[in-house]
Amino acid sequence: MTRADYIIVMFALTLLPYLYMTYWQPSAQGETAEILVGSDKKMEVSLNTDQRFSVKGPLGTSVIEIHDGRIRFVDSPCRGKQCIHSGWLQQAGEFAACLPNHISVAVLGHERLYDAINF
Repeated sequence: MTRADYIIVMFALTLLPYLYMTYWQPSAQGETAEILVGSDKKMEVSLNTDQRFSVKGPLGTSVIEIHDGRIRFVDSPCRGKQCIHSGWLQQAGEFAACLPNHISVAVLGHERLYDAINF
């Protein structure tokens, strides 16, 4: 390797921590959560109040819980239970959905984040 190659490698190694800190750090703590049934907005709830509620979908009722600034699916009538396995959501931009029951939960923060799902 030449001296120029070493300089390029050192520059890349120096740049990587900066890029990691800038782009791959967790987003801000969520403030509210948006619950959708189908394509209709069902409700927007605060993550500051502990509560548990039921949301009706085409397959049946899904139970959603808010506790300590986090939200999760507790129970759902779907077969795979992927919505329950997604666990607690608390960072702005996190998303869970029970696709067979057409219910989704998105955590919202101060600034709305966009990705391929909600572009």
